[in-house]
Amino acid sequence: MTATALFLLLFAFMFMGMPIAIALGLSSITTILLFTNDSLASVALKLFEATTRHYTLLAIPFFILSSQFLSTGGVARRLIRFAMASVGFIRGGMAMASVLACMLFAAVSGSSPATVAAIGGIVIGAMVKAGFPKSFAAGVITNAGTLGILIPPSIVMLVYSAATEVSAARMFMAGVVPGIAIGLVLMVAIYVVATVRRLPRQPFVGWAELGRAAVGASGGLIMILFVLGVIYGGVASPTEAAALSALYAFVIAVFVYRDMGPLSPARLGGRAPGAMDVLLAVPRSLIDPDVRRVVLDAAKVSIMLLFIIGNAMLFAHVLTTAQIPQTIAQTISGLGLPAWGFLIIVNILLLIAGNFMEPSAILLIMAPILLPIALSLGIDPVHFGIIMVVNMEIGMITPPVGLNLFVTAGITNQSILWVVRASLPWLLLMLVCLLVVTYVPGLSLFLPNQMMGQPLG
Repeated sequence: MTATALFLLLFAFMFMGMPIAIALGLSSITTILLFTNDSLASVALKLFEATTRHYTLLAIPFFILSSQFLSTGGVARRLIRFAMASVGFIRGGMAMASVLACMLFAAVSGSSPATVAAIGGIVIGAMVKAGFPKSFAAGVITNAGTLGILIPPSIVMLVYSAATEVSAARMFMAGVVPGIAIGLVLMVAIYVVATVRRLPRQPFVGWAELGRAAVGASGGLIMILFVLGVIYGGVASPTEAAALSALYAFVIAVFVYRDMGPLSPARLGGRAPGAMDVLLAVPRSLIDPDVRRVVLDAAKVSIMLLFIIGNAMLFAHVLTTAQIPQTIAQTISGLGLPAWGFLIIVNILLLIAGNFMEPSAILLIMAPILLPIALSLGIDPVHFGIIMVVNMEIGMITPPVGLNLFVTAGITNQSILWVVRASLPWLLLMLVCLLVVTYVPGLSLFLPNQMMGQPLG
């Protein structure tokens, strides 16, 4: 009775157009009041625990702030220039460079929609001007942007770690090989399509320009090594590394690239900064309108995401109180499925859920239910986490809730249906990659197993 009421209320609220976070919270509170013996005080307690108990979740606002500084501070533009110089001369190279740029930006942002917005906002128009079909450009970027939640550091991986107590550092390391592999698969597919359709390629810009582009992009590239290095070197936990990344991104955007803040050319009238300008830059940057706007935008995104997480944890609490996870686990275990059969069911469930819910909510609800069954079947929890993350990637590009679709539609001024059609061929390729990641655990576990003797946080 409790489970039926909970899910009926959830779907009713969602079909009414209610935001997923509010639908999760309101259905949970209504069920507690009408169908359980819990007191309303348990709601406040659970919401409080959601934001204070899980230390790993503290990394999310820092990574979001870091991503905002780098997106606004022109790092995306410099990474695109480096990617174009690296592979732009290959047939279809501009599209391949876009995928490479998404992979690099994913490693400094941890967010899929942010990757699509930052990279797609620049390259989709450039690809169309260069002679690529607009639908081709939009489909490539929409799918390549999903790597933002697979290549570390990943916000979605942090949520999985908080929900299951699996090491966030191991999850980060496990995402490297699958993330690079999926990126390479997309690039190979682009090359094949470009060769068949005779799509354009750019002339090689020369080694000197490649070197200049690498130096220009070094601020973002060094951050990738910096964040992962301090984690896997045992210097800092993922949460501490996230805080350091936010500070690093602030310094790069304001004092090195000077794309914003008191030292930007717009503020100095185009002149070079003097010694007094540099000396006063630190206190002035704290009240600078550009910096304040970035911090405010990051705060809005963080509050939205943490609100979803808090309500999803409340929903999971009601599920647990009603013994729903135990019932589902017993039902699936009673089927006597082998590990490969269980993973088929998991992928189907997650792909369906990805059509209607935000990734963080899915992980917080489904991971505690499914992981114990996976463990009983001998499936590694890190490998299982990567399977869930890849499913969440695909959920970002499937209607009606796929966030990447909405971002691309905004960039291209096209309808959601148009973006779905443009993304469909690449979505099929992503499904093939999901099967490979699911049934070849070595892709996910190779690097974590190599790090077994080192502190991973």
